[in-house]
Amino acid sequence: MKEIRWHARAGQGAKTAAQLLAVALLREGKSVQAFPEYGPERRGSPMRAYTRYDDRPIRRRDSIEEPDAVVVLEPSLAAAAGVTAGLRPGGLLIVNSDTPVEGAVCVPADRLAPDAVNLVMLGAVAACLGEPPLASLAAAAAEVLGKKADPAALAAALEAGHRAAGEERWAA
Repeated sequence: MKEIRWHARAGQGAKTAAQLLAVALLREGKSVQAFPEYGPERRGSPMRAYTRYDDRPIRRRDSIEEPDAVVVLEPSLAAAAGVTAGLRPGGLLIVNSDTPVEGAVCVPADRLAPDAVNLVMLGAVAACLGEPPLASLAAAAAEVLGKKADPAALAAALEAGHRAAGEERWAA
């Protein structure tokens, strides 16, 4: 089972990114879960979202305490205590950042697509995990977001993150 914990501020789209990843993985035949966890429910408050997936049915219903990957959408949260808490040994840390963060794959999502940071980071997650295919993510985004966004713009943001994470991982 793979478990991913997303850190963001409410309103940045971490819940949506977690859901889109789950929908895309579901299309690939995986069993999935995606759910948010809010502190104070107001825009800008720190929040977490989770994605869990496996080839077999998932029976767990708890929060993810020992993730395989941690994704940080808000750069100011990267230094916050607890962001990497429980990250499994050899786990993956993906941070929205223009500057290097030790032990992390850094993706300049704010620069690549400031209005779609969550999608850029979602593309980066797919690149780092090796799944799901970008086409599945783009289809999931178009399905879930519907007429809220241009499908070409969604695909472009996902591709930008995928490319940036791939370049960052292999450069290190």
